[in-house]
Parts: sequence; structure tokens; C-alpha cells
Amino acid sequence: MKSTNSRQIKLEKLIRKKLWLAPLAGYTDKAFRTICKECGADVVVSEMVSADGLIYNNDKTMKYARFNEDQRPFGIQLFGSDAEIMRKGTELILSSKPDFIDINMGCPVKKVVKRGAGSALMKTPEIAEKIVQEIKNVLGGTEILLSVKIRAGWDKFSINATEFGQRMENAGADMICLHPRTKAQMFSGKSDWSLITELKSNLKIPIVGNGDIDDIESAEKMFSETGCDAVMIGRGILGKPWLFNQIKEFQKTSIKTEPEVKEKLAIIKRHFDLLQHEKGYGRAIKEMRSHLAFYTKGYREGAKVRNFINRCFDFEDIYQAIVQLYQNQ
Repeated sequence: MKSTNSRQIKLEKLIRKKLWLAPLAGYTDKAFRTICKECGADVVVSEMVSADGLIYNNDKTMKYARFNEDQRPFGIQLFGSDAEIMRKGTELILSSKPDFIDINMGCPVKKVVKRGAGSALMKTPEIAEKIVQEIKNVLGGTEILLSVKIRAGWDKFSINATEFGQRMENAGADMICLHPRTKAQMFSGKSDWSLITELKSNLKIPIVGNGDIDDIESAEKMFSETGCDAVMIGRGILGKPWLFNQIKEFQKTSIKTEPEVKEKLAIIKRHFDLLQHEKGYGRAIKEMRSHLAFYTKGYREGAKVRNFINRCFDFEDIYQAIVQLYQNQ
């Protein structure tokens, strides 16, 4: 009974209008997760972690699963297509004691789906069901929860999110996250939020909505239109991690706020400092460029600054260029 109550308490910390940072390969590393937590994210998830990699290349793969205590509630996202390997992979990361394991059944990227993993599992629900059952057995007796991230279906002719979600619920999933685009859509077009509404009305477990959240209005609209328990923000948070706090402030006061330029610049500087601490100066410069493309997106003269950033290897010079860009708007 105590374990059941503890799991329910942990589950409550993940839902009830919480804001999640989506797992984004190449972006949501430890440094960016820290930034997002400091900017108001309630729940963060690792980049995709390969179950095969955990077994056959443990040291290299395990780095993607490492996190700081101040990032809790924290989830490790696993991907794979073999139930036995997924079970063994889960066993290997139990010592990390994440708050939940998230199974990726939604990634549409070719190198993932060609292995039968990610959104390819939506074409093989019996395999997906077995994976959930195996991982649930490993988590039995622990307080670690299990979530499954899915898509609308493989293509427009095979929309099966609700039926698939029901199977995952019956197999033991504690919650489902739905990105209502098909695999075929990749990241194009619009996500169909009505599928989140449908999923929520047909399942007993909590539903996390994901897809096309990039401002206060879209976050509030997803909550009100779909009835989802929590909202996950993915690509819409890149370049503006402060959006989490903006949404929270609006929820409390109905007032839309915008951070001052000096606040935004301080966040960008801290982001680089964290990245440098984790990966060293040279690599931090290289990886930060991807984020800076978003931090400068939509600004007058932003393209010119991005061109400079891509040729510069001194962060102080890069930072001063961004300071000038922001101040000249």
C-alpha cells in the first residue's frame, strides 16, 4: 500500500497542468535541461537513450542518461525494438533512480524506424505491448513510473493513437504522451489536437499533450481544448527557454510577461557556461551554435549574426554580437 501511495504522489508531481520539456536529440542535454528547469520547466526528459547501446557500449551511451538531482522530476527516454533488450537496458539504468522511464514509440527519424523502433512500433502493437510489459516487470517494487510517447499513427491511413494507447495502458503504462502527427508527417503540417482529446476521453491514465506549442496562447489552448493533464514543449522552446515561466505567470495572473533583454542575455551566457563545464570550451562553442541559431531567430539582422557565429571560435566575441543584436531591436 505504501508503495502504491508513493507512486501516486510521484505521479501527481508529473501531471496537474505541469509543463514538460520534450526529449530532443542533440538539444536537451544536461546543460539545456538545467537552463529549462531554472526557467520554470516542471519535468525534463533525457535525450533518447539506446537500449542496445546501454548493453553493448555502456560508457558512451550512459552519458545521455546522467542527470543532476536538481533536474527532478526527471525521466530517461529509452528506445529499441526488442523487448528483452529493452528489459536489460532498463535494468542497467535503475541505479540512476530516475523518476520515470519513458519509452520512445514516436520518433519518426529514418535511422530509428528502420530498426523497428520509435514510431515503427505503432505498426507492431504486439511488440510494443511486450516491451511495456517487460519494462513494467523490471520496475515492479520500485517507485519509478513508466510513460510511453507515441504519435498519431504511421500515416494518414493508419491513425491508431487511441487503440494503441489503450493497449499500452492495459500493458502497464502509467501515462501516455501523444504527439498527434503521423510518422509520415515528420515535423511538417499541423498536429491534430483532437486526437489528444480522443485519447484522454478513452483512457484512465494521465495524458501529456505535445505538438505545436510555441507560445503562451498555444499552451493554454492545448490545456483547454484537449483536457490533457500536462503539456510537453519541444521545438517551440528552443531559443526561448523562458517560455516556461511566461506560461506559469499567465496561469497565475492572466498577464503576459516578457523577460528584459538583460535577463535573456544572462540566460544565454549561463547556458554556454554550463555547456563549457560539461564538454569543454571547443565543443561548447560548436554545440552552442545550434542553440544560438534559435536564440537569434526572428531578430532583424539575425542572419548576419548567425553567419558571424558560425565562423567565430571565441565566445566572448559571439556573446557581444548577440548583445548588440538584442539591444538594437
